[in-house]
Amino acid sequence: MFNKQIACLAERIIDEGYVPPYEEACAIARLPESDTLDLLTFAQKITRNFKGNRITLCAILNAKSGFCTEDCAFCAQSSHHQTGIATYDLKSEDFMVTDAIGRRKAGATRFSMVTSGLMLTEEEIAAICHAAERIKKDSDITVCTSIGTLTPERARALKQSGVTVYHHNLETARSFFDQICTTHEYDDDVNTLKLVKAEGFRVCSGGILGLGESWEQRVELACTLRDLGVDGIPLNFLNPVAGTRMENRPLMAPMEALKSIALFRFINPDRDIFICGGREVTLKDFQSWIFLAGANGLMVGNYLTTQGRSVEMDMEMIRELGLVPTLLGRE
Repeated sequence: MFNKQIACLAERIIDEGYVPPYEEACAIARLPESDTLDLLTFAQKITRNFKGNRITLCAILNAKSGFCTEDCAFCAQSSHHQTGIATYDLKSEDFMVTDAIGRRKAGATRFSMVTSGLMLTEEEIAAICHAAERIKKDSDITVCTSIGTLTPERARALKQSGVTVYHHNLETARSFFDQICTTHEYDDDVNTLKLVKAEGFRVCSGGILGLGESWEQRVELACTLRDLGVDGIPLNFLNPVAGTRMENRPLMAPMEALKSIALFRFINPDRDIFICGGREVTLKDFQSWIFLAGANGLMVGNYLTTQGRSVEMDMEMIRELGLVPTLLGRE
């Protein structure tokens, strides 16, 4: 017998387009572990209703590494931490274009150029735009960027170059943000999302789970993203890096991570939910369960400063589950 509270809520979401408010979502989040499998089952039903068997496969390039002035507690690229990662200036246009084409051949449907730091220089923006133009000319992959805060003029330049998706994470709930970052305000990130949305981009924004936030704060983040109208929600799980302030935090338990995915699906039933960094170390043998839990997207390949599992393994998993990677515009 399924939990009636979960089943009835899922039915209202599917049949009526119901949007659960914060308090009702918190009540679901507070359910005991014994109800987690029910939550996953109905999250998957919601996903199939809104997304069918179509999924998105994202790949990212760490196009500029390290030297970041921000003090995000989890970040290996922050200049406030001593992590020993490779640091380098912006990759060449040729490198970025070649990498994008290679990721498409491997199966990715989206490619994002990601840079460290709060904002790029004019020269760096120009290089990103030129690379995007060449990628769009030579490949059908969707071009995304994640390059910090923007001005309206820079956003328009990116749009004109062929970038259609802009990614900028909120990282965590507003009520927990000051425990994670003190070098900029939460509203700086919110305003960036509003700016790129106004300029016509599809907007991707999510965060990292397992930073020490409460279940209520996970609900708060999910509701904030819903209220901002983001198109995609990338969820990461903390993979503690030595030298950061989070180096001694324990990993989330696999079922806690899966319950979190399901919770975001109940709150954002028709949005794209991508599972990204930290899934290998957090979920271990439960990685295929992300699709039962409500995800309809996956980051494939390596992450910014940590390794992912082989693309071949992910593609095999996707085929065995009967899921269909789909390009933007053909979804």
